[in-house]
Amino acid sequence: MNDPASAPHVSGNPVRDLPLPDLAGFTHRWVDAGGVRLHAVEGGQPDGPAVVLLAGFPQTWWAWRKVMPNLADRFHVIAIDLPGQGHSERPDISYDTHTVAAHVHAAVKALGVSTYWLVAHDIGAWVAFSLALKHQSRLRGLALLDAGIPGITLPDAIPTDPQQAWKTWHFAFHLVPDLPEALLAGREREYVGWFLKVKTLSSDTFDDAEIERYAASVAAGGGLRASLAYYRDAAESARKNHEALEQQRLTVPVLGISSSHGSIPDMAASIRPWADHATGIVVPDAGHFIPDEQPDAVAAALTDFITEDD
Repeated sequence: MNDPASAPHVSGNPVRDLPLPDLAGFTHRWVDAGGVRLHAVEGGQPDGPAVVLLAGFPQTWWAWRKVMPNLADRFHVIAIDLPGQGHSERPDISYDTHTVAAHVHAAVKALGVSTYWLVAHDIGAWVAFSLALKHQSRLRGLALLDAGIPGITLPDAIPTDPQQAWKTWHFAFHLVPDLPEALLAGREREYVGWFLKVKTLSSDTFDDAEIERYAASVAAGGGLRASLAYYRDAAESARKNHEALEQQRLTVPVLGISSSHGSIPDMAASIRPWADHATGIVVPDAGHFIPDEQPDAVAAALTDFITEDD
């Protein structure tokens, strides 16, 4: 494998020791997003409706690799690595979702996009919900995939029933100071592999190379710290969400995408108390990682959601 740092398309890449995968028809970009350098992968139709994709833990933009080509024939597609994720900078900042959302929105503006559809999974959906509260005038619609959003769809307590506890136990573990770092440093592959194997309906959804790819991102400088910080700042994210919701509701169209074997049985029902226009679908034969498990169904649902509004 060539040294990624020597490749011509990595100018400005702040994580040069991490292999950089390419996706046919898409281009790597790095932009200054409010003082944080964020990585974006851009392709599709420059004049089409803009669709921005955010992934969650323990993944990167690569989580959308099977969905992006299916959207590219109609839409301007942009997948962004969150701060601390993939090939974005891993700054020592607050990782509450309102702070992170400001950087993500700044990245979209830096890419020359004024209005867009926002699609997000897991922690990406935490950020997307907060971004929508702040920048509704810039959003055309919001799609949220299987996410326990702090203060919104995240349960207040972690269940003790073993049949349910495995889905959310890590929220408490990640909050413990220092211990996760001590136990996980050098064992990122085992930890990431657990999530990707156990939280999919079919345990062979991710092969060894995919697990290694995501584990390498978490292990790269500052990646583990940043991954944990999203959870450690979740209480602040919840507080800011409710503070914003005291002033407004979500007025943009919202699509909740759940799955037959995911974490949140009905995303739309969970979002509806906070949104004026929330609809939902349940993708069959999928666990938590819906874009990897059923990419065609996800692409079709997003296409219907966007074109119906148009």
